[in-house]
Amino acid sequence: MASTTAWTDDLRQRFDELLQEYRTGLRAQLDGLSEEQARRHLVPSKTTLLGLVKHVTYVEAVWFDQAITARSLKDIGVAPTPDRSFVLARTDTTASVTAAHRQQCRTSDRNLAELALNTEVTGRGRHTVWALYTQVLRELAHHSGHADILREQVLAQGDDLAAPTSATTET
Repeated sequence: MASTTAWTDDLRQRFDELLQEYRTGLRAQLDGLSEEQARRHLVPSKTTLLGLVKHVTYVEAVWFDQAITARSLKDIGVAPTPDRSFVLARTDTTASVTAAHRQQCRTSDRNLAELALNTEVTGRGRHTVWALYTQVLRELAHHSGHADILREQVLAQGDDLAAPTSATTET
């Protein structure tokens, strides 16, 4: 029979592997796309491929930064609400949004590094670290599916159909 420590270490390793797979996979959805394609608005919501990466940066900030450190979202440097986290500023580019995502992931990893799965954190209500992992993994899986479909639609359209992006661009 395996010890509790071995079991939780294995679970933690699997959580970390899944996080890296989803993070990398979401950023990869932007590979080879033009800035216009990454911003292309194909659904009635604010969801775009670039907006999804910006949103998951927010998700990481909420659950792996604010929930652990109790810092405000303003201090962290992300949108104040989930809805606003999809909004792209005119200055947002594929490079800047993916760089911000990578940086937030590094911060997330540092914040999680010394915490056991059963550690309780209180920065955003009472949550265990394993609950934070499951929340973020749920969000990443959900948005990975959206990104797969949006990328397929963008590639099917090619470059000749420029969809308006004003609904997802901050003025």
